[in-house]
Amino acid sequence: MRDLDNQVQKKLTVAVEEETAKHPDKVIEVFASDEHRIGLKPIIRRVWAPVGDRPRASGDHRFEWLYVTAFVQPSSGEVFWYIANGVSKPFFEKLLATFAQEAGASRERIIILVLDNAGWHTRPGLHVPDGIRLVYLPPHSPELQPAECLWPVLDEPLANQHVATLQDLDRIIADRCITLVAAPDLYQGRVDFHWWPKPIRPT
Repeated sequence: MRDLDNQVQKKLTVAVEEETAKHPDKVIEVFASDEHRIGLKPIIRRVWAPVGDRPRASGDHRFEWLYVTAFVQPSSGEVFWYIANGVSKPFFEKLLATFAQEAGASRERIIILVLDNAGWHTRPGLHVPDGIRLVYLPPHSPELQPAECLWPVLDEPLANQHVATLQDLDRIIADRCITLVAAPDLYQGRVDFHWWPKPIRPT
């Protein structure tokens, strides 16, 4: 783990230095992004109960899903949330373009975006917007991905609950995303990895 940690740190340090040299007049920030599949299959969590009691949670295993994508800046806690009904390379390309526009990439800042190696994240055939540079984690290293730490917090309103339809799920998750945007203290301590590069601002 420590070797992978150092490897990613070095890779990000080089990327930040290169982008700072190319764009001395812009803020350079390192974001992390990941997808989370949430469905109608119940999310079961432990709960407190009196000794001898066995708590129950209603459940109905149905295999229908939504996907939540988060783009988070770990140092500040700034996060962009998107909900979709699937993932693919064409979809991710459009999502990258939307994120770049909403985050002000190229205009206000340069964003180095850290991702895993999912097929829809990688070239060839993936158009990357101006102001975005992709950096990939080593294979099988989710512990180095700050965005992974968002999912237990996002899932909180769904734990031990029965959700009837995808429309209901969409509404619950959208409301939760709005709550988290307004209250970054609910998750920032989880995503602010001590070794993550801090934003570089023009001098």
